[in-house]
Amino acid sequence: MRNRKQGWVLILFTTGTLSTVAQQSPSFIEEFNSDSLINFRYGSTGVQSPFKWKSGVLSPTGKGEKVLSLKVDPADSAGAGRGPEIISKGFTHFGTYSARLKVPDVRKVQPNTGAVVGYFTYYMDSIAGLSEIDFEWLVADPTIIYVGTWTGEQGKLKRIGRIINLAKGIIYNTSYREGHQGTNIPLTGEQNKPENVPALTGYDASARFYTYGFDWYDNRITWWIINPVNNIKQILWDYQGSMTGIPQHASLYRINFWHTNNWAVETNPASLEKPAQPYELEVDSISYEALKK
Repeated sequence: MRNRKQGWVLILFTTGTLSTVAQQSPSFIEEFNSDSLINFRYGSTGVQSPFKWKSGVLSPTGKGEKVLSLKVDPADSAGAGRGPEIISKGFTHFGTYSARLKVPDVRKVQPNTGAVVGYFTYYMDSIAGLSEIDFEWLVADPTIIYVGTWTGEQGKLKRIGRIINLAKGIIYNTSYREGHQGTNIPLTGEQNKPENVPALTGYDASARFYTYGFDWYDNRITWWIINPVNNIKQILWDYQGSMTGIPQHASLYRINFWHTNNWAVETNPASLEKPAQPYELEVDSISYEALKK
């Protein structure tokens, strides 16, 4: 799936109050071998420090690999848009998404760091509402993975989500809720598959690069990770059996890294501190394979 040449598909959508026609991206893979981005642009509403992102730099932890480096700025205030972020230039829709990345290990330096790594799609349409599918890690405990979606209109958002301690094979919850403060309602049946996720031996998102991905269909979303030992795909959540929570309209493809002061990881309720250093997220590659029609 490298640099496939496909035609552009036109889709009608709205942004803000204006109706426009957007181009949906063909399949691509970006490997960050140069200092410029091809399928993405850089974005941050926070402090515009030049060190917050660099492409095509040698990985400080890999073996001669060139990566995208995203660093949190200790001067940034809390908020998802304030940290470094890459955003796709074109819209993506149904298909297969994957990224190979490594989150920072902050535990010896600042174990209570409040910071989030996000690998996701996100676009708020003024009519159709939010289209978001995500992987997230709170760096205070990189053995835990958050996956899920946000859909619905502004002010009436709906969340389906699963929280997994992959190192221990524990699913903390699989649930639905309305809004950020709504009550979590456990999901069952086809919406709760697999019911158990086996531990991935030695899993630690900060210890090495892992490949994560999700398959987005109009009636199903499957989140997965590649076991680096045997190269076998391990399913984290195969959500189906309901249309609730499955985004239907195109979105923008993103990775970001930001400070949170109100979301602590399950295993450490004190993990809300502002980052004291410019901790680094490394991204080796990111890809999108459009669903064939």
